[in-house]
Amino acid sequence: MRVAALPLFTAVNTGSPLAVSAVAVAEVLPWLAVALPAGALVDRWRPRRVVVVAHAVRAVATAALTAAVVTGHAGVTLLVAVAFLLTSAETFADSASQSLLVGLAGPTELERANGRFVTAETVGLDLGGPLAASALFLWHPAACFALDTLSFVVAAVLVAGLPDVVPAREAPSAAGRAVLATLREEVVRGGAHLLRSSPLRVLLTAVAAAAFGVSAANAVIPLYALRDLAVPAAVVPTLWVVMSLGTLAAATAAPRMVRAAGEGRVLVGALLLLAGGYLVVGMVPRAGAVWGAYAVVGFAAGAWNVLSATRRQRLTPGSMMGRVTSSYRLFAWGLMPLGAGVAGPLAVATSLGTVFVVAGAVIAVTAVVLARPLSRPVGVPRTPSGA
Repeated sequence: MRVAALPLFTAVNTGSPLAVSAVAVAEVLPWLAVALPAGALVDRWRPRRVVVVAHAVRAVATAALTAAVVTGHAGVTLLVAVAFLLTSAETFADSASQSLLVGLAGPTELERANGRFVTAETVGLDLGGPLAASALFLWHPAACFALDTLSFVVAAVLVAGLPDVVPAREAPSAAGRAVLATLREEVVRGGAHLLRSSPLRVLLTAVAAAAFGVSAANAVIPLYALRDLAVPAAVVPTLWVVMSLGTLAAATAAPRMVRAAGEGRVLVGALLLLAGGYLVVGMVPRAGAVWGAYAVVGFAAGAWNVLSATRRQRLTPGSMMGRVTSSYRLFAWGLMPLGAGVAGPLAVATSLGTVFVVAGAVIAVTAVVLARPLSRPVGVPRTPSGA
């Protein structure tokens, strides 16, 4: 609900591309500023506890946002601050959830587990949430954020009931002493593993370019729908609904596509499909074409998310899962604030549609350049002894 309601609330209240862009930057900036230390801390802590606490923090933040909207005090500064806090907590929850998933599923079930995870996430994030936001936004925008608060409370209770996963620890030193590395050293170690692995570096480059394009498009799509497509505000969240339907289809189909065409070819195809969807959005400013293109975008993103997550998890030692995940998010998603920040000024200087054309072009060029290394089969490295 918040993914749909927060940018829509900002767009309706301000009508400013710069304000919409500022909130979008705040939503993704923690992946650049907070993710690395979060990953190192997650590797030290029990992942289930981390997720529960992160959900609780976000419940408090969204409750405060609800109160501000009701009382008419939800200015741009507050929206930016809440967006930053919510994503900061998410950097902890995301890394810890990866450790939980790998620990509960085991290495042989990762593709199926990631497919189910993406399916469940999509139902809530892109289907149920936007549908509820569409229904509630007309009544009162605060209702969207109030129900979002409740969702975090329920999620915390559910995660608290999961089996506990004891995180893997790094090997003791040669002298038999426990490794007492500083937080900075642990962060560097995780980043070094990520950058030493050629398959992970290729995956990282592809995700960084895609994240730039997707964040730029996400920053302006509510305003594009309201202004250029003349769509009523209550209908805008259905964009996320059609996108989620594509993602659900991809999460189910991804394992079959891999068996038919190979993991690498499917990854390249997903990037090309994503690029094509955004190009249609920017070049054909008609509601029917845009909604159809967003279904294609959802399918492409779903296939990419399932298979890229599986490849990354299999190439990461268990003792480094939190740090490598956070480092990956930092390097891969570090361009998201840049994409969101560029979107507003680019739209002001040219047009809102140009943002989507540029996003699609960036992703398409990346897919072509990285097609060969992405298509190469990758082996699963042995976990270091004692890790």
